[in-house]
Amino acid sequence: MNITQTISKTAVVGAGYMGGGIAQVLALHGYRVTLGDVDGEIAERARVRLVDQARAFEAQGLLPAGAADKIADNLTAAASIEDAVATSDYVAEAVPEDAVIKADILRRISAAAPADAIIGTNTSAIPIGELAASVTGPERFLGVHWMNPAPFIPGVELIPGPETLPSVVDLAEELIRTLGKTPARVADTPGFVANRLQFALYKEAARIVEEGVANPSQIDDVVSNTFGFRLALFGPFAIGDMAGLDVYESSFRTLEKAYGERFAPPAALTATVEEGNLGLKSGHGFLDVDPARRESLVAYRDSAYARLSQLRAELGRAPGL
Repeated sequence: MNITQTISKTAVVGAGYMGGGIAQVLALHGYRVTLGDVDGEIAERARVRLVDQARAFEAQGLLPAGAADKIADNLTAAASIEDAVATSDYVAEAVPEDAVIKADILRRISAAAPADAIIGTNTSAIPIGELAASVTGPERFLGVHWMNPAPFIPGVELIPGPETLPSVVDLAEELIRTLGKTPARVADTPGFVANRLQFALYKEAARIVEEGVANPSQIDDVVSNTFGFRLALFGPFAIGDMAGLDVYESSFRTLEKAYGERFAPPAALTATVEEGNLGLKSGHGFLDVDPARRESLVAYRDSAYARLSQLRAELGRAPGL
């Protein structure tokens, strides 16, 4: 199957909160974007809303000077979904997180879009292989999972389906990088990586409330001011390696005694510790850290934490929380 080699004309189908944010980012970075929604009137209202919102963001200093005009110049509304995708090189589907709705819209998109157009679905958890069954030419189809709010969150998950061509993933990754975002290729499993981790945390937090250990407000304070604070700068493996994997394994043993198998130390962690790889203190853990860079990493960490603390003090507490 021939796939487009360049992307210049794009379409966003589903111009709500997520789709609208994706459209703003694409338009801001010079891509022509056509909005498609239930009908042309809804799409046009979305276009006006997105331009007005961009002007407000620009006035607040959240977008660079001239951003709203650039978004307005590159953003148009179509009379129908079919019209929106008719000449696109890349289509971003961002309709509600419902497998039936997405399947219907993907059938319409793949029937109306050029045969060589890439189609990306913004789904939080639905397996890409399942959605691919509704796409004509599944070789050009993949998951492109943006985070909310799309204009400001840097990470985007790329999830190939079982038939997705490697060249399609390559081109999608190149597109995401041109938007100033950080793509991560992950496997096609329900929830992918971000939401599998996020929902695991949420479930344990809800369990803590149910047990009467802490209330939701207290839990939010603990998370945002302890390990969640660190997560703004480092992932869990970097944090674990810096803390010491022997410490992590010992803590898991204590938790396992109290809470059972769900807190048993992961086999990968136990094997790594048994091999003498304890993280930063030994030069190797789950990540490899060049011993010559160890001091500079610690200095970066300390400086970054201090500056993040200063930023949080400057911003103050979130209104209403």
